[in-house]
Amino acid sequence: MLKLENISYKAENKIILRDISMEFEEGKKYAILGVNGAGKSTLGYIIMGLEDYKPQTGRILLDGEDITNLPIYERAKRGITLVFQEPPRFEGISIGAYLTLGGKIKIEKAELENILETVGLSPKLYMSRKVNGSLSGGERKRVELASILVLKPRYAILDEPDSGIDIMSLEMVNNVLNYIASYGGTPIIITHREEMAENVDFAYHICNGVVLHKGKATEVIEEYKKECGICDHPNAPEKNEKAMTSKEKEEVSK
Repeated sequence: MLKLENISYKAENKIILRDISMEFEEGKKYAILGVNGAGKSTLGYIIMGLEDYKPQTGRILLDGEDITNLPIYERAKRGITLVFQEPPRFEGISIGAYLTLGGKIKIEKAELENILETVGLSPKLYMSRKVNGSLSGGERKRVELASILVLKPRYAILDEPDSGIDIMSLEMVNNVLNYIASYGGTPIIITHREEMAENVDFAYHICNGVVLHKGKATEVIEEYKKECGICDHPNAPEKNEKAMTSKEKEEVSK
């Protein structure tokens, strides 16, 4: 199990996350739902261990092991991965070679083709196609999603996976979530779109760095639509600071 215990984080004296606690069980599908600027991506970066994203308070546990201070590559070795909103660029090699790291990753051809189909890419058209400027942003994002599926991570954090992808993305993203869960992995989708969270088992709704609701996805989505549909979300961290006790302020400022 992956657990976050009382995670707080601030940057440039602005509170981004406050006292976040979450649990992710293997084999279940999760969503972290919230409007843009709510702190969702920051939370994903903290789980992954990106540089400059160490929480001021709290800890991250994986199967009981405290991984709060582990570097990103150690977390990756333990099966945690993150799909960014903007995929990295690797030019000139075939998509098939990119997905298998030039053959270093051993995978059956049928399984590789199944993964390409899962992300909405025809194996016949894309296996030998070059990773270059001819690929659209949406195609690049699908290729990156496929590269994550090849690795079969235990925990796959998908940060706004529909970003840059065409209108058919909902079905494709659901296929990706189902594929990860099918081998016992845990997909965690970070999104501001409630329809992207409809196919998960459990959801967290965060706003201005705090968990507002958690529970069955359908129930959390309803609360999200009711509250965020009428809220202009100024995303003013100073309001969070005013709501904090003096003790909380002291803990976060450490």
